[in-house]
This record gives sequence, structure tokens and C-alpha cells, in this order.
Amino acid sequence: MQKILIVEDEEIMRISLEDSLKADGYEVESYERGTDGIDAFNNKKFSLVISDVRLPDITGLDILEAVKRSDKTVPVIIMTAFGTIEDAVGAMKLGAFDYITKPFSLEKFMLFVSKALDVKEHRDVSIRLKKELPECQGYASIIGESDEMKRVFDLIGRVAQTDSTILVFGENGTGKELVASTIHCQSKRKNRPLIKINCAAIPENLIESELFGYEKGAFTGATQRKPGRFDLADKGSIFLDEIGDLPASIQIKLLRVLQDGSFERLGGTETINVDVKVIAATNRNLEEDVKRGRFREDLFYRLNVIPVQVPSLRERKYDIPLLINHFIEYYNDSFGKKVTLKPDVVNILMDYDFPGNVRELENIIERCVALSIDDEISVHELPPHIIKIQENQPDAITLSAVSAGAEREHIMKILKTTKGNKTKAADILGISRKTLWGKIKSYNI
Repeated sequence: MQKILIVEDEEIMRISLEDSLKADGYEVESYERGTDGIDAFNNKKFSLVISDVRLPDITGLDILEAVKRSDKTVPVIIMTAFGTIEDAVGAMKLGAFDYITKPFSLEKFMLFVSKALDVKEHRDVSIRLKKELPECQGYASIIGESDEMKRVFDLIGRVAQTDSTILVFGENGTGKELVASTIHCQSKRKNRPLIKINCAAIPENLIESELFGYEKGAFTGATQRKPGRFDLADKGSIFLDEIGDLPASIQIKLLRVLQDGSFERLGGTETINVDVKVIAATNRNLEEDVKRGRFREDLFYRLNVIPVQVPSLRERKYDIPLLINHFIEYYNDSFGKKVTLKPDVVNILMDYDFPGNVRELENIIERCVALSIDDEISVHELPPHIIKIQENQPDAITLSAVSAGAEREHIMKILKTTKGNKTKAADILGISRKTLWGKIKSYNI
């Protein structure tokens, strides 16, 4: 039986939603306070979380962040009586499945629940299949043909062949973890493990034992020796995400590992030596953190041997049509659909700044495909905050939209000249046949 968590401070609303869900056969737990809901989520297994955005103690966005830190596969629906753009953008950026504006009918609410649980089921199947594949057989490729991404690809190809420490910079949602996976899978260590750890998601009192392990008797409850992430990554790679959030007490211990590859487990005296390629990532300005005393200067220079800057999506808008097609194909396959986007939808998405970067774009496409009724997604099926932005600029035609339209027309003209011969057309256009295929696909030619 699927279990649903509800966090809603309005008693009548909370009881009404709980009764409706139970009547449909779901197991439900509901709470008035956000902190109680988070505690329940951390101690039990839920298939779906539904939370009001305004609560007595914390916000629904705080709950969303806590859920995503713990289990990214669990969908979260945010309820709001305000319907503000800020709430919508905040929720979608953080990975909400959707948000629903009060007042709403129970029929509409149950439809949202059904769609979210369908997405959860498809995700679980996908994750289970991926776990059966070796790390480098199952990882997704990075999508992009812009000049900005070509520079990243070139750098990845060169740094992957070295054992030097790599520091990946970029905003949230740009794909830093995917860059780390690609570096590992192009390296000589590709047949060894890639161990991943999010430094911001682990409590400070547990991070040392997670990284370096502990000996039996090191603390109450340590009934046997446990290897740390560096033990597990020996002869392979370790990815330290959100390295800027690493506590100061652990920074010195990490510095030693980077210097000579050695450490002691918590509660132990034996020195452990490992051979690990370290890839770290951050969305913070570590140089500024160094100046403010928040991050060790010597550790920063040890990490920043080879910096890799991942551009934001607004810096590589040329790649948006390619990414849209990739996500459309992926979620069509996941949901058993054959959905396409109308050209004006692509143009609107090209105009949007994507504060949540590629992750936000993927979330939007997943939402559109999951909720689609027809085979073609129209403008009105985009998230409300994007539609509002578009409506506030009804006569605006951006340079990107103009250039994209001109490029499409020119490609069609050349293809007509070559009578559909794509090899000749690519030669005339001065691009590779693969690039031409990508443009034909993205422009629906």
C-alpha cells in the first residue's frame, strides 16, 4: 500500500484530505507542524509528500528541501493559498513535482496525487534498472553542442586522463555530478568504484565517520568496524559534492588525504593508505569563503588543481532545444507516451532564464509529459509562473527566438537545394552531419 505524508496546519483541510486519500485506499499520516512532518519522513517510508507552503514553524519549501536531501525520488506537491510567482518558482527550482493553489476541488487534488504516484513508480523502476548496470555503462551523457559546452567537453577529455584533483564549479542544477561521473568514466579508473557523498546532506557529527569510517567501540552503538567512503573508493574516484559546506573540523583531515592519501578511522590508531582520485564540486565562491575565514586556504588550493566551470543554462541557450528533445524522449519512454511540444512552447522556454538551470528544465518537461492529455503540449500546459512571465511581455521577441527562426529557415533552404541529402547540406553549412541531425530534430524540420 502506498503511504502519503500530509503537512497542513488548517485542521479541517488536513482531515478532509486525509479522509479522501484513505477512502481511495492510501495509507496516510498527517501533521500540523512542519518539523513533525520532517521527523516522520526521516523515520518512515513514504511514496508522496503533500505540504502547505505556509506553516506555523517552517515553510513547505523547507520540507521540500529536507525531502530531496533524504530521498530525491519521492515527489512533493506544494499547496498554497497565495499562488505567487515566488512560491511557484521556489518550489519548481527545488524539485517539487507540482503545486496546487487553494481553493481546489478534491477531484483535482486526487488527480495530482495519482499523477505524482505514477511518476514515483516509473522513477523506481528506472532506478532499479540503473542499479543493475555498472557505473559507467548506465551513466547519462552530457547534452550540449554550444561553444560553452564544447569547452567543457574538451577540458573533461584532458583532465580525465590524469590523477589530479578536480574542482567543479557551477550553479545548482547545472549538472556538476554528471560532469564528475563523465570524468570518472573516461578515466583509467572507470572499472573501479565512483563513490559519491553530499557534504551538505550529512550532519556535522556524522561526516567524519562517513568519510573515514570508524573502529568497533569508537562510540556508543559502534558494534563493529565500518569502512568509510575513502576506503570504498580505493583505486577509484570519490565525488565530494557541496564541498564548501564541509565543517572546518573535517577540512584539515581532508587536506591530509589530499596530501599523502592517508587517514585514521574514527577511534582507531592504524594509518590507512588509499589511492583515490578526488573530484569536488561547489556552487559557492570558495575564494570569497577563504577571505572570510569560512574555508581553509591550503585546502582550497589542494582542491583547485584543475578547475572546471560548468555554465548556467542561460549562458548556453543554444542547447535548450537539444535538452528539451532529450527529456521529451526520456519521459515519453518512461510514461509510455508519444508527446511533442508545439514550436511556440520551445520559443517561450528559450526566452526563460531558468534560475534552476537544467534540473528545472527537466522538471518542467517531466511535469508537462506526465500531465499531458493530448499528444502535443501547448503553451497553457507550462507551469503558471512561466505563462505569467510570458503574458507580461506579449509583444517581446527575443534575439534568440529570431536567430533560431532564421537558422531553421536557412537549413530548410539548403536541404531543399540538396534534395534532402544531409551530407551535402552539412558540408554547405560548414557543420558536421551529427550537428545537422541535432538541429533538424530540435527545429522539427
